[in-house]
Amino acid sequence: MKAVVQRVTRASVTVGGEQISAIGRGICVLLGISLEDTQKELEHMVRKILNLRVFEDEGGKHWSKSVMDKQYEVLCISQFTLQCVLKGNKPDFHLAMPSEQAEGFYNGFLEQLRKAYRPELVKDGKFGAYMQVHIQNDGPVTIELESPAPGAATSDPKQLSKLEKQQQRKEKTRAKGPSESSKERSAPRKEDRSASSGAEGDVSSEREP
Repeated sequence: MKAVVQRVTRASVTVGGEQISAIGRGICVLLGISLEDTQKELEHMVRKILNLRVFEDEGGKHWSKSVMDKQYEVLCISQFTLQCVLKGNKPDFHLAMPSEQAEGFYNGFLEQLRKAYRPELVKDGKFGAYMQVHIQNDGPVTIELESPAPGAATSDPKQLSKLEKQQQRKEKTRAKGPSESSKERSAPRKEDRSASSGAEGDVSSEREP
């Protein structure tokens, strides 16, 4: 799931020449839902959006307060084009969740957002409609958010284990080094001593990050 969050002084949505939604100061959220998104990604994005610190505190300190801290408004717009990949110069949207599924998922996102915040402060556009979105960006401030890839959190311990095994192999390689080196030194030819030095150099280079 991807989101583009813009700090605004005001924003509104018009469909067919009629304004259907508007907010004052707050954030405008453009949300792109992918094929792989689940309830876990939905909840992650709700938390991130509501706790993103893009506002000043009472003393004028930047990046100190979230939309919830300030009790400002939120305008959400579903935007499948955020899931675009380019094929040459042509946008392709096969990674976006199909509209039949995405509408229910998006409504679930809005429900979760309203439950976590104040429902009267959360507005939205019209799913699937051709909209004119008017955004008065304040700053400008625009933040891109992306939920972790599915399974990313559970893969961390495995990744650590993999790194530990790699380190163990390197330690074993270093331990073998002296005996192999002494064998090479016992050979009368200079070329062999040079090869031994090169092998040790390879082991050393493996340790570099």
